[in-house]
Amino acid sequence: MDYRTASPYRYMLLKDFARENRRNMTLAESVLWRALHDLDVGTRFNRQQIIGDYIVDFVSQREGLIIEVDGGYHAERKQQEDDAVREQDLENMGFHIMRSSNEEVLYDTDNVLLQIESYFK
Repeated sequence: MDYRTASPYRYMLLKDFARENRRNMTLAESVLWRALHDLDVGTRFNRQQIIGDYIVDFVSQREGLIIEVDGGYHAERKQQEDDAVREQDLENMGFHIMRSSNEEVLYDTDNVLLQIESYFK
C-alpha cells in the first residue's frame, strides 16, 4: 500500500479533528466499533485514522480495509462526488473501501459484519 500522510500543517488539523471524532462517535459508529472488537478475523481495526488527506472511520492497515459508516448527507449529490474522489485516492494507495449506511449498521449489524468477514476469506 502506498500509505502516506498529509502535509505537517494539514496533519495537525486532521489530528485534532480525528481526536474529536473519536470522542463524539455517532451511534452507528459506536455500535460498529464495539462489534469490530468482537470480530475474530485476525486483524486489528483503528478508528478515525488519518490516511493521506482524509480521516477514515475504521481501518485495518495491515489488511488494507477501510470501513466507512455513512450518515444521510452521503446521499446528497455533492457528497457522492466528493466520496468518489476520496475513494479513488484511497484505492490508489492500495486500500479497499466498504461502505455501510447508519441504518444498515444499526438495524442489520449481522449482515454488515458478514460482509466484513467475507473480505478476510
